[in-house]
Amino acid sequence: MLELMITAPASGSGKTILTCALLAALKKRGRTPCAFKCGPDYIDPMFHRSVLGVESRNLDLFLASEDTVRRIYSDYSGGHGAAVTEGAMGFYDGLGGVTDRASAWHAADTLGLPVLLAVRPKGASLTLAAQVNGLCRFRENSHIAGIFLNDCSPMLAQSLRPMLERETGLPVLGWLPPMEEAALESRHLGLYTAGEIENLSARIDRVAEVLEESLDWDRLEAVFARRADRGSSAAVRLSAGVPLAVARDEAFCFAYGETLDALEAAGGTLRFFSPLEDAALPADACGLYLPGGYPELHAAKLSKNREMRRSIREAVEGGLPTVAECGGFLYLGQSLEDGSGQSWPMAGVLPGAAVRKQKLVRFGYAELTAEQDSLLLRRGEAVPVHEFHYWDSSCNGTDLTARKPLTGRSWTCGFAGENLYAAFPHLYFAGHPELAERFVRAAERWRDVHGVK
Repeated sequence: MLELMITAPASGSGKTILTCALLAALKKRGRTPCAFKCGPDYIDPMFHRSVLGVESRNLDLFLASEDTVRRIYSDYSGGHGAAVTEGAMGFYDGLGGVTDRASAWHAADTLGLPVLLAVRPKGASLTLAAQVNGLCRFRENSHIAGIFLNDCSPMLAQSLRPMLERETGLPVLGWLPPMEEAALESRHLGLYTAGEIENLSARIDRVAEVLEESLDWDRLEAVFARRADRGSSAAVRLSAGVPLAVARDEAFCFAYGETLDALEAAGGTLRFFSPLEDAALPADACGLYLPGGYPELHAAKLSKNREMRRSIREAVEGGLPTVAECGGFLYLGQSLEDGSGQSWPMAGVLPGAAVRKQKLVRFGYAELTAEQDSLLLRRGEAVPVHEFHYWDSSCNGTDLTARKPLTGRSWTCGFAGENLYAAFPHLYFAGHPELAERFVRAAERWRDVHGVK
């Protein structure tokens, strides 16, 4: 089995396009690859899925324990001929940017993964070797096993390759030249989603064709091939369970595959629906999950779907067990401002009006503590969460307390009741499966009380 992590000295080094091109090339070679992403990123796994046609999984060592991350990697890599993990940010950049906890290096060290270091050599030559050596020596075991030259002309690559191998002792396994197809557009939350980029598959295929020629496949196999000893990649599924309505469309696209799997493992049956297109919740829904996404980009269409807004408002106000994170939380509010500054009516369950800010709001990891017993959390219980948003609400709630892990800065947030979790912080059910179990048990009680068939 071929196993590696692709990482870089810093963000913006082309990790995502290299990862996708390698996955596409491996798929064409019949290696049945799978993909992983370090950290809480929702968008990069969308790119992996667009190439593979299968789920990509997150490996997050703040939201989950080392043992849980090892299990996730083992479960979902089993049965595949290759597993490619995309790092996050700079290789050692972890919690708060000042520790290596939850960094790409932490994931590589936890999983024992060999690392392919992608570097952009523009503006440096011999100094590049010094930078690579520094990265290799920064921790006792860096796991760096090879170098890849990104955005590098073939002539420059041929010049740098012998020098880098001599000075670092690492093999230079290939390069990608500057390519228009390799430039992926960004917005305030990072890259545009895979579905928004025109001709994405063709663009990745073109980069993969170049990679097929420039990558030293024999040396790649020699460096990164490992004995396959993992079990089946199939997750345990129940044949029937309590129906949970899960929002999934262009506005609500930030749901971890592992969270959905945790809901199924707890006894839920997922009923996907679109707040943009559908007129009502699934008829048999006994619970509602509204994940994050980009509702602000679709505020007008969400607002004009009055039937769905009414269906959700009546369901939540009627006590349907509901989890709403970030974008889902905004959708439950009174109104949502779009990118042009126009405000649109939303579901109207919660009191706040959502408006755009000019900078990130309460960005990053935090620990969320419950003030009282509620749907997901018990009084005094704390779970890790993360936030990443440029919109804010005029009423964020006061039922929970969020605290930054390094600085201790805290704030109140969220609406949490017997049948409700609605707040900006994203939860990770795979890291705390008891949250999924409580949600599904509440949905079962709803089913029994209301006689849902």
